Amino acid sequence: MTSYCRALSAVALLLASVSLHALDRQSTADYHARRVALADKLNGGIAILFAADEPSLEYMEYRQDEDFYYLTGWNEPGAALLIQAPQKAEGTHPARAYREILFLPTRNLRTELYTGVKLDAATPDASQKAGVDEVKAMTDLPLTINQLAAENRSVMNHLWSQPDSEQAKALALWTATTLGRSDPPPFQDVRTPVTQLREIKDAGEMTLLHKASDASVQAQFAMMRSVHPGQKERTVNGIIVEKLMENGCERVSYPPIVGSGEKSTELHYSENSQTMQAGDVVVVDAAGEYSMYASDITRTVPVSGHFTARQREIYDIVLGAQKAAMEGFVAGKSHLNDPQHKYADSLDTIAFNYMNAHGKDLHGEPLGKYFIHGIGHSVGIDVHDPYDYSQPVKPGSVFTIEPGIYIPEEKIGVRIEDVFCANPDGKLECLTCALPKDADAVEKAMRK
Repeated sequence: MTSYCRALSAVALLLASVSLHALDRQSTADYHARRVALADKLNGGIAILFAADEPSLEYMEYRQDEDFYYLTGWNEPGAALLIQAPQKAEGTHPARAYREILFLPTRNLRTELYTGVKLDAATPDASQKAGVDEVKAMTDLPLTINQLAAENRSVMNHLWSQPDSEQAKALALWTATTLGRSDPPPFQDVRTPVTQLREIKDAGEMTLLHKASDASVQAQFAMMRSVHPGQKERTVNGIIVEKLMENGCERVSYPPIVGSGEKSTELHYSENSQTMQAGDVVVVDAAGEYSMYASDITRTVPVSGHFTARQREIYDIVLGAQKAAMEGFVAGKSHLNDPQHKYADSLDTIAFNYMNAHGKDLHGEPLGKYFIHGIGHSVGIDVHDPYDYSQPVKPGSVFTIEPGIYIPEEKIGVRIEDVFCANPDGKLECLTCALPKDADAVEKAMRK
């Protein structure tokens, strides 16, 4: 594939499988560049981010905080990241250089018998192995804050952190005590500038997004080949999960939805407990996460292997709506996730108008009213990656287009969802369209 996004992923700097992380990490330069870019958005302040807590149940799977992983590639709990923005000399305060420090918990040799060997500040070449400029013990974080406050107390009025983090709240109280204040200094929400960075995917991210999508396509292929009357929805769920793991995913991107019959009209049905019946359709919304990066695919297939005339009619309208949205997309102009149709150029509005113009329900009413959700969302290190939907979709964004029609009266729900990358020329590249979605192609895939 010669398109921009595939080419971008192909020229990504080295993706190294590091035993410390057990995931495909992007290059050290990628993570460093993101930290420097964040520093440029801190208005001369300091950002302190904390890793996700360990699961409360022992030995449950750990998943890192998305922003923390985006900036560090570090997949262990108990850590903190400090980023100090550069600042020019001001009055009696000297100029301050950019600085980054990863704070790590001290190794516990007893727990390592259960969890494996960990890296800490005392590990030889710790900073090189962690891919950051400095590594310190977590116990040094308060001392470091003290030193920064002593150098320039005003910097304490420009702190950035995660407002919902218990560690950040505790640090704010400690900082207030250090400064002799009765109230903690105000923390600005670091998620705002990080979101601005995460909206545009770089080369290393595109590599992982392609891998997640390729694995998810294979899992959905396996689903198509397995569906038949009398089969449990949960069995299909298991087949998908097995195929995702077989193709390198560490987990699903979200709880799979396998909804047949009337349940095909429930958007977030996840019990997957029914037995599929001949004559019904089944909506399968399932995809995997590869090294923290997600995909998101939905296909609708006939349980018996062939669509009825009415099912095919609805299916073709949904597919036509997706194609209309794809054809109408222009990077930098088109809006996404606009279920209220505030923007005439939004992909939601294009799909909604297509549905209204191409079909009716059993009462002669246009079908647009059965399209009851936004047409898409950003995808990245989270399956619903943060994005400012008040702005048009930017070049370099990765997102879904997923129109759907859900008619409970007819027990017909159809959703078709794919992941796309916006090229600089305003065109789209589909990451998941190797998976059949034309009605005839779906039926053919089910016969294999």
